[in-house]
Amino acid sequence: MAEALLGKVLVHRTPSGVAAGMIVETEAYIGEDDPACHAAPGPTRRNEPLYGAPGVAYVYLNYGMHYLVNAVTEPQGHPAAVLIRALEPLEGIALMQQRRAPDGRAIDVTGLCRGPGNLTRALGITLLENRLDLTASALTIEDRGFNPTAVAWTPRIGIRVAVERRWRCAIRGNPCVSGPRLRA
Repeated sequence: MAEALLGKVLVHRTPSGVAAGMIVETEAYIGEDDPACHAAPGPTRRNEPLYGAPGVAYVYLNYGMHYLVNAVTEPQGHPAAVLIRALEPLEGIALMQQRRAPDGRAIDVTGLCRGPGNLTRALGITLLENRLDLTASALTIEDRGFNPTAVAWTPRIGIRVAVERRWRCAIRGNPCVSGPRLRA
């Protein structure tokens, strides 16, 4: 599922406007046997969406600083999700700039949604979007016909356990990918 989300468009419709970007980087977190997955300790109030129906947003606060957005991917009772790590901005770029840099400083478009905390800030995603249906809510994932051809799988980044698993998927050569860049 991590690869299937590449090229799809994450859209957030808010009273301030619409912000959207093509998904260019993801990471899979699969089940209670994955020590980096929030399901590793078993069901909790925080990770409850992971155990629910697929197609739902799992949003959480990371290190008390950044919201991160995931798409729940497996059938109910089988906890797994894909973290959306980076977007290529498509719509609402001025709104994304304002959200990322309220002081007015310019952020290069390729950096607006590079990294999972930056993309949620740019799209205005918070805990209010946790548990939303990603097919029929203010936060959706849409297929707009983008079909990436060059895809790379690498170890996950930004975690301390199970880093050897090659469950990070990104569009090779896309300048919006976070972490180590993947040449074309």
